[in-house]
Amino acid sequence: MFDRIAPRYDLLNRLLSFRRDVAWRKALVRALPSRDQLRVLDLATGTADVLLSLSAPRNKIRRGTGLDKSAGMIARARPKIVGAPAPLDLVRGDACGLGFRDASFDAVTIAFGIRNVPDVPAALREMRRVLRPGGRALILEFSLPANVLIRNGYLMYFRHVLPRVGGIVSGDAQAYRYLNESVESFPYGEAFLNLMRDAGLRDTKAMPLSFGIATLYMGDA
Repeated sequence: MFDRIAPRYDLLNRLLSFRRDVAWRKALVRALPSRDQLRVLDLATGTADVLLSLSAPRNKIRRGTGLDKSAGMIARARPKIVGAPAPLDLVRGDACGLGFRDASFDAVTIAFGIRNVPDVPAALREMRRVLRPGGRALILEFSLPANVLIRNGYLMYFRHVLPRVGGIVSGDAQAYRYLNESVESFPYGEAFLNLMRDAGLRDTKAMPLSFGIATLYMGDA
């Protein structure tokens, strides 16, 4: 599915989120550990938008690695990372079974991808395993707004408008119906924080973004 939608993925991210995806990535970057020269791993990296955002602040990232199972997404990402401010590399792999040594990274990120892995607890455990002591897991994911009026408007858009526009532009309506269905069924807020704690992450917190349409989750190793 992700191979099929890769050619229009960036366009639809901007269009369907009204460019809020840019602000959400900036919030993730601001939540990185305070020290510089970080080694960072971005899971479900897609077309590398998060990886590029992570590399933008001068001297913040020593090296960044993006991992994704989709060959189509990786192919779209490769030309984008050429000339990035920090050295970046891309690998195909599985978030539920990372091929990296324990304590390899200062930060592990995943944006709008954790709900797509087949085993969420396993992926969270892997994130914790590859984090160095004092490292940080940062997870961006869609959530449901607490305000009833905003939630109802959001669900109407998500259930009816987004799948139709996404289907027309991408040529794959099923992929954007899946987006809506997966978001509504995925745990968010305290329920997701509990999954992070069960994986061994500590000092966990959730930061709602854009009235709770998305949430940035943080947890330390």
